[in-house]
Amino acid sequence: MQRLLTAILSSRSGSDAVPLAARLVAGSVFAAFSMGKFFRHDAESRAFEDYGVPFPDVTTYLVGLVELGGGLMLVLGLGTRLAALALACNMAVAISTAGRIEGGPIHLIIAPALLATMLLLLWLGPGRRSLDARLLDEITGSDPVVSR
Repeated sequence: MQRLLTAILSSRSGSDAVPLAARLVAGSVFAAFSMGKFFRHDAESRAFEDYGVPFPDVTTYLVGLVELGGGLMLVLGLGTRLAALALACNMAVAISTAGRIEGGPIHLIIAPALLATMLLLLWLGPGRRSLDARLLDEITGSDPVVSR
């Protein structure tokens, strides 16, 4: 169990600038985009229906929760790899549905950039300035940056 936690919580490099910037920027973007799923729910739900997403009303709320929760998790650096995985799946679906039907810069530029950022965070990990690093330090009693 400790090996699994170490793999999830650790970082690949000693540099913190890239994972920190990626987490803060992408997390903020996801949290901001999630607001539309709640405050403009009817319009978002109709768009989901147009994209062929099943159960558009419920799915709109679920996607909003994933984006808000995942975005906040990224900003905090808590469960970074798990949040990045969920958000990468979210972006893959957004690109294959809204990107295919509607196109535009949000679905064909921002969404792929966020997908790439999530894949980068899956590979790099959270970085030293994260709650994941603090948890790892507590669990293992070692340096939170693990070189691989």
